[in-house]
Amino acid sequence: MFGASMGVAGAAISSAAVLAHSFALLCAGSFVIGFYNAFAQYLRFAAADVADAYDASLKERAISWVLAGGIAGGVIGPELSKVSRDWLAATYAGTFAAMAAVAVIAVVVATRLRIPAHSGKGGGVARPLGQIVRQPVFVVAVLVGAISYGAMNLLMTATPLAMKICGFGYPQSADVIKWHVVAMFAPGFFTGALIRRFGVHAIMFTGCLLMFAMTAIAHSGITYWHFWSALVLLGLGWNFMFTGATTLLTTTYQPAEKAKVQGVNDLAVFLVMATSSAASGALLSVTGWLDLNLYAVPFVALAAASIVWLRRWRTRRLAGA
Repeated sequence: MFGASMGVAGAAISSAAVLAHSFALLCAGSFVIGFYNAFAQYLRFAAADVADAYDASLKERAISWVLAGGIAGGVIGPELSKVSRDWLAATYAGTFAAMAAVAVIAVVVATRLRIPAHSGKGGGVARPLGQIVRQPVFVVAVLVGAISYGAMNLLMTATPLAMKICGFGYPQSADVIKWHVVAMFAPGFFTGALIRRFGVHAIMFTGCLLMFAMTAIAHSGITYWHFWSALVLLGLGWNFMFTGATTLLTTTYQPAEKAKVQGVNDLAVFLVMATSSAASGALLSVTGWLDLNLYAVPFVALAAASIVWLRRWRTRRLAGA
């Protein structure tokens, strides 16, 4: 409820900033909205904890179902931005006002959320953080999660500006982003089942392959359908990599350790995301859209290589046992 309230406050500040033509105030509003997003990211871990408390076989699906909730944002968000951006005197001030209203709804929903008390308690003795982060499984989980978010954010952030440079209007950019977000979250209805059936390594590696396919398409042209296809594949690749990485991370800690491990993971993931966001516009202006996509390739290749290495490392350990 507190996190959703930050969404209300941040969106209200941002709307006032646009009306006042204050860039500094807009940055402040965006900073507060960041708290809203940070709190929301932990809902996937809450779902995993609750599922694990009742039936461990539901953990993967619980994570993917929570992420699937983002499909509503993928459909409603861009459409709401189209109709609300001219509601108030300054363009986009109405969009932030609409965002504040959505956050109010989130506060109301949060009042009805019931998490069993036992699912939030840690048991046993917590290991030192250094010992936990040295686990190969932990390293790969954090690496894949960070790269999935970093690569996705680098290209998604640049897309509306790149499309504008290429002569496309706002409605076309909004549609591309809408389908990108749908592709990010719609697989959540079945990603957990796929992980259960084929294994977390296979799903994460498939996400890397989708990222490579995205780069090939994005680098080959600048038509609307190049943008649309690339962003859809980017969303699918992110979902497979990030859902798999989150699932993998939950195997690296005991109940007493989960708070600090989840915190370290998200700190690493979102530091990478913040860096890629900051670099996106600058790289686009220097390299152009076609070559910008190539910057993601070595990082995705690193993620793919780490997944293969982890799979072989685990296989050797089982053989040795």
